[in-house]
Amino acid sequence: MHESRNLTVIGFDFGFRRIGIAIGQTVTHTARPLTVINAKSGTPTDWHIVDKVIAEWLPDIFVVGLPLNMDDTEQALVPSVKQFAEQLAERYKKPVELFDERLSTKEARQRVFDESGFRGLQKKRVDDIAAQIILESWLAERGRA
Repeated sequence: MHESRNLTVIGFDFGFRRIGIAIGQTVTHTARPLTVINAKSGTPTDWHIVDKVIAEWLPDIFVVGLPLNMDDTEQALVPSVKQFAEQLAERYKKPVELFDERLSTKEARQRVFDESGFRGLQKKRVDDIAAQIILESWLAERGRA
C-alpha cells in the first residue's frame, strides 16, 4: 500500500481526557510532536483543532495507538480507540491504521523527564510525545518491511 511514494502521516495517542497528535513522513522515517487536544470520553472537545491540523499537513494516512497488554491482550480502552479511529476515517476520508502502542506513554514520560525534569511532567506534554513515539515505531516497522 503506498510503499513507493512519500507519505505524510499523523499519529494519535488516544486518551479519554487528552489526545496527543504527532506528524511524520516516510522519506526520513521521522516524527515530531504537534499538539495535545482535550477530549471528553475520548471524543475531541473541539474537532476544529483537528480540522486545522489536517488542513495544514494534508496527511495520507492516520496511525492511532492501540493499547495492548504485555501478553498481547487488548486493554479495556480498545473499543473506544477503535471508535475514534472510525470517526477519523469517516470524517477525513483517509485510511487509519491501528498500531501497538505498548510502553509508549512510559517512554514518553521518560523522554520528558530526561529533557525537563519533574516540571516537564507537570506540564502534561506527555501525550504528544507518546503520539510521536507511536509514529516513530510505525515508521521504523515500515522501513524494515
